[in-house]
Amino acid sequence: MSAQADIRTIVKQKYGEAAERAATGQTGCGCGTGGAGCDDPITSNLYDVSQVGALPVEAVVASLGCGNPTALAELAPGETVLDLGSGGGIDVLLSARRVGPAGKAYGLDMTDQMLALARENQQKAGIENVEFLKGEIEHIPLPDNSVDVIISNCVINLSADKDQVLREAFRVLKPGGRFAVSDVVVRGHDIPVEVRRSMELWVGCIAGALEEGEYRTKLAAAGFEAVDLEPTRIYKAADAASFLAEAGIDPALVQQVDGRFMSAFVRATKPGGAATACCGPTCCS
Repeated sequence: MSAQADIRTIVKQKYGEAAERAATGQTGCGCGTGGAGCDDPITSNLYDVSQVGALPVEAVVASLGCGNPTALAELAPGETVLDLGSGGGIDVLLSARRVGPAGKAYGLDMTDQMLALARENQQKAGIENVEFLKGEIEHIPLPDNSVDVIISNCVINLSADKDQVLREAFRVLKPGGRFAVSDVVVRGHDIPVEVRRSMELWVGCIAGALEEGEYRTKLAAAGFEAVDLEPTRIYKAADAASFLAEAGIDPALVQQVDGRFMSAFVRATKPGGAATACCGPTCCS
């Protein structure tokens, strides 16, 4: 089995288990946890009570993200939004409210349990302008130029082929469309190889995180412009100590991760849109 397939299998297993816990109202464990506890510095307290108060509890506890992209993406009524790795559906449901009945929110996930939970949450919430799709974020099952905004919440770091994810995001965005995701990003130099090799940490968002300069480079290579990374939370050695220990990482390495990981809001734009002159009879269609 290839490394990419290996990672995909582990992610599906772990997030499937999280969905099953959430379906019974148990808190899901995601980024920043080694499995023992779920009140971690990455996933906790991301949503305002006014945002999630009317959503099903199962949607809230299934949230395994590292940020709140719906609060930062500046969604407008009538827009079409796609959430990459939509999980239990919290960001899709919040997006659907923001874009209103004239807009639409898609959620894409590869995990059957998460899709079942998300569709159940949609039904409970009574939100109709939503569609959950099964698929991989490396192969988005939507046409070219079909989406106004792409959001994602601590999922792109889980992919073993981030270049392909960003190419696909660029493909499905309309000209002038916005890429507006929350993700875990490495600040500065490479992290210790022992951390990279830990699959448990990969699933927990840390080992798969891109260095911030590399993130910018990959977005530009995919065709995006106006790339910006805005830190939302910066993690200290004390935050990392417990899950590194649970993963069997040498305690001496803990100080090497002090302040080097952050949750960030990553923005970029697909060139084009109303302000760009059309280059031919079909290029703006």
